[in-house]
Amino acid sequence: MSSVAVIDYGMGNLHSIGKALQHADPSVEVQISSTATAILQADRVVFPGVGAIRDCMQALNESGLAEVIRQVAKTKPLLGICLGMQALLTDSAENGHTEGLGVFSGHVVRFADTLMDHDGMPLKVPHMGWNQVRQHPHPLWQDIAQDSRFYFVHSYYAQPDDASIVAATTEYPDPFACALAQDNVFAVQFHPEKSQTAGLQLLKNFLHWDG
Repeated sequence: MSSVAVIDYGMGNLHSIGKALQHADPSVEVQISSTATAILQADRVVFPGVGAIRDCMQALNESGLAEVIRQVAKTKPLLGICLGMQALLTDSAENGHTEGLGVFSGHVVRFADTLMDHDGMPLKVPHMGWNQVRQHPHPLWQDIAQDSRFYFVHSYYAQPDDASIVAATTEYPDPFACALAQDNVFAVQFHPEKSQTAGLQLLKNFLHWDG
């Protein structure tokens, strides 16, 4: 039986992610763990997150899990979700400036408060709700229709240094990177566990991906 570890560092909707992974493939053993040994022994690892990145990085650094995630990123399939995606980049403008894990080279920036849609109407920050995702070729998009809608809640977004690692974009109102892929690491800004059929398919694809 293959296994997936969901990293528990005190931030993230772990119960819903665990349930969604189990639903996506009941044959996979799902572990929610804060233990380095259990995380490193799992076949695949999910790095979720909600809240502020400063608190996230503090929790990861104090627990030693920051180095565990860097190690996982070199050795096995890793899926970052929402704040988990942002923390994988070099740094974030949130909380003034916060150093990230540096798995992806790039920065996390905030949506402008003056955003307007194409009709000149103000757009709210955070970007919240369902939005279309424009996929770039990757195994994790298998059996997911182009421009499928996923659920977002965020005020900050990723700007990778290398455009070739962008695995999908979403418009708000201009395109931004909502998924990044590099080697065995895949990360998404949206919440697959809240994204119904398309989200469950992405999780299922991850549970069968060899990185």
